[in-house]
Amino acid sequence: MATGFRNLAVYKKAFALAMDIYNISKKFPKDELYSLTSQIRRSSRSVCSNIGEGYRKRLYEAHFISKMSDSDMENSETQVWFDFAHACEYITKEIFEDFNERSEEIGRLLNHMIQNPEKYK
Repeated sequence: MATGFRNLAVYKKAFALAMDIYNISKKFPKDELYSLTSQIRRSSRSVCSNIGEGYRKRLYEAHFISKMSDSDMENSETQVWFDFAHACEYITKEIFEDFNERSEEIGRLLNHMIQNPEKYK
C-alpha cells in the first residue's frame, strides 16, 4: 500500500507523466539517445524524485520549499524538451498539448506546496 509522498496527487500525476514521456521517447531517433531522449527522461523523473525527497524533509520548512522549488524547476525544464520534441516532429501537436497541459497542472500543484508548506507537515 502506498504511503507518504506516493499518496500526493502531484506525485501521482508527475509519475504518470514521466512514464508516458518514457514510453513515447522510445520512438525518438537513435541519434537523440544521449541528448533529447536522455534529457527529457531525466528531467521528468527528477520532478518525482524531488517531491519524494522534499516530502521526507517536510518538518524542515526551508528544505521542503527548496526541494519543491527544484521539482518545479525540473518540471519547467521538461516543458522546454517538449518544445524541442514537437519542433523536431518527434511528437504530434496533440501529444505536445496533452503533455504540456499536464505539466502545467503539476506546476500549479507544486506552487501550492511552495506557498503553503504548513499544510504538508
